Amino acid sequence: MTDETAPPAREIASPGLGLPGLGLPGLEPAPTAAPSPYRVLARKYRPAGFEDLIGQDAMVRTLANSFAANRVHQAYILTGVRGVGKTTTARILARAFNYSLPGKIDHPSVEMPELGVHCQAIIESRHVDVIEMDAASHTGIDDMREIIENARYRPVSARTKVYIIDEVHMLSKAAFNGLLKTLEEPPEHVKFLFATTEIEKVPVTVRSRCIRFDLKRIETELMVAHLGKICALEAITAEPEALALIARVAEGSVRDALSLLDQGIAHGAAGRVEAADIRAMLGLSDRSEVIDLFVHAMAGEIAPALDLIGKLHLAGADPAELLIELAEFCHFVTRAKLTPGGINDAAISETERRRGGELAARLALGPLTRAWQILIKGVEDVKTSPRPLASAEMALIRLAFAADLPTPEDALRRLAEGGDAPARLAPIGAASPAPVSAPISAAPSPRPSASLSEGAALRAPAPQGDALAKRAPAPPGPRLARFEDVVALARAKRDIRMATALEAEVRLARFEPGRVEFSLVEGASPDLVQALSRRLAEWTGERWMVTLAAGASAPTLREAANARRDERFGGAGEHPVVRKVLERFPGAKIVDVRGPDAAAVEPPAPAAPASAPGDDDVAYIDARDDNDEL
Repeated sequence: MTDETAPPAREIASPGLGLPGLGLPGLEPAPTAAPSPYRVLARKYRPAGFEDLIGQDAMVRTLANSFAANRVHQAYILTGVRGVGKTTTARILARAFNYSLPGKIDHPSVEMPELGVHCQAIIESRHVDVIEMDAASHTGIDDMREIIENARYRPVSARTKVYIIDEVHMLSKAAFNGLLKTLEEPPEHVKFLFATTEIEKVPVTVRSRCIRFDLKRIETELMVAHLGKICALEAITAEPEALALIARVAEGSVRDALSLLDQGIAHGAAGRVEAADIRAMLGLSDRSEVIDLFVHAMAGEIAPALDLIGKLHLAGADPAELLIELAEFCHFVTRAKLTPGGINDAAISETERRRGGELAARLALGPLTRAWQILIKGVEDVKTSPRPLASAEMALIRLAFAADLPTPEDALRRLAEGGDAPARLAPIGAASPAPVSAPISAAPSPRPSASLSEGAALRAPAPQGDALAKRAPAPPGPRLARFEDVVALARAKRDIRMATALEAEVRLARFEPGRVEFSLVEGASPDLVQALSRRLAEWTGERWMVTLAAGASAPTLREAANARRDERFGGAGEHPVVRKVLERFPGAKIVDVRGPDAAAVEPPAPAAPASAPGDDDVAYIDARDDNDEL
C-alpha cells in the first residue's frame, strides 16, 4: 500500500532540458522571492513629514509655532487645487498628534526625526485610531452619527483619535448640521482634519469652527527642482526643457507632475526623458513652431499660417491645444510688454524668452488684447465643433484680419491729417522719414522669411523728431473762456436740453479751462455732472473735471438775465417819454428794451450791460388795453 501521508516526490528541474525532475539529488533551485509590485512615483515619493512638503512654508511655520506653544486646535480644514498635498498634510498632522518615540519624545510634535511608534501605520493608512473617510461616498447623516457615537470612546493605542474627512464639501446639509456640536466641543482626545477642493461649498458654520489653511500651487522653479531630484533618485536622465514642460502642464499640482513624469519615463527609451517625447506624449507642438504660427497670424500672413497649422495637425497636434498654446504665448508677450522683469520663469525656454521680448517691443497692446479674445473664443469653438481643424483655421483667419485693423489712435491721426481711415494699414516697407528696423521673422525654416505684409500689427516704430513736426496738427477744439461759452457751445451743438439745464439749474462756483465746479438748484437732476463731463469731452476733445461744490450762492444764468432785464425795464420806466406813454395808456406795460442795432425778434444778449435806455434806445410797450392798441 502507498502511504497517503507521505509527502509527494519533489520535481527537480533539469538544467539542460527544462523537464520535470528526474530525482537527482542536490539540483533543486533556490526559491526566488516574488517581485514587489510597482509603486507609482506619486505614492513612492509621498511626503512623510513636514520637512518633505514643498511650497507650503507658511503653513508649516504656523503649525510649528502652534505646536511649540501647545496651542493645538481641535479642527483643521485644508483647501487647495487637486494634487497640492491636502490629504498628505492631513496624514502628517495625524502623525504629529500621535508622535511618540520611547525614551525621547512623548508629546505632539512637528519635529519627527525618525519613525515613532505609530508613524508607519499612520503613513500606510492602517492605524485603528486614525480614521479616514471619503465624504463623496459617505454623505449622509447616518455616517455622521457613527462618527459622533465613536468619538466618545478613547483611542485604542494612540494618544489622539483623528478623523480625516476628504472632500468634505460633498457632505449633505443634514450631515453638516449633525457634526456642528461635536465639531465645536469635541472630546479632548479627538481631532478633526478636513480636506476639500471647493471650500465655498462648506457651510460658514463649519469653517468658523476650524483653522483654515490654503495650500498654494507649487511654483515652477520648485516643481522643476523636485522633479529633477526624483529623476536622480530613479537613475533617470531628464532634459531640463522636458521637466519644464511637465511643470507647466501640471499647473502647480505635484501629483499631476509626478503622474506625467511616470508617463514620460514609460514613453521614453533607455532611461531618458526628452522634451520631444513629452510633446509627442501630450500632443503639444514645438514651442518655436507655435511662435512661428503666432508671428504669421499677427503679421496677417494667412497662407503660411494655414500651411503651418496643417503640418502641425498632421504631426499629431490637437487643434484646441494649439490655440491654447497660442493664447498662452500671447499672454506671455503681453506680460513681457507690461512687466519686462516677469519673463524670467524656469518654465520659459531661452528661445521663447528672447523672441517673446522682441515681439513685446514691436506689438502694441491693442492687437495683443484682441488676439487674446479671438484665441479664447476660438478654443471654445474648436471644443464644440464637429471639425476642430476647420474651426482652428477660422480662428487664425479672424486673428490675421483683426491684426490688420488700425488702432483707434491710427484712425484718428489719419483723419486729422485729412485722409480717409483705411481698412488696412500701410505696408511696413513704405517710405518713412525715419529708418525702419527689419521685421521680426519666423524661426529659421526651409521656406523664405517674408516681410510682414500690408497692414501687419507688427509695424515699425512710429517716426520721431522732425517727422513728427511735419505731421499736420489736429484742428484745435473750441476755446471756452467763460461758462457762458459752454452754454453757447451746447446751443451750437443743438443740445437744447443741456443748454437749458446749464442756464436754469447751475449755480457756478468756479470755472477755468478744463475744470468746472457748481451747485445745483433744488430739484435739479444730479446726472447733469456726468452728462456735462461727457459732452465737454466730446465737443472739445479734452478731458474736463466737472464736480459739485456745496453751498455756491451765485445766481443761475437765467436768474442773472432776469435780474438784468428787470433792471433795464425799471430804468426804461423812469424815462420821461416812456412815463408819459404809460400814463396816456392805462394798463400798458413794457415788454422789451432794445438798442437801435438789435433785431426786432432777438432777445437781449445775456452779457449785455444793464442800463437805462438812452436817446438811441427804444422801449417797446404793450398798450393793448380793452380795444386800444399802440
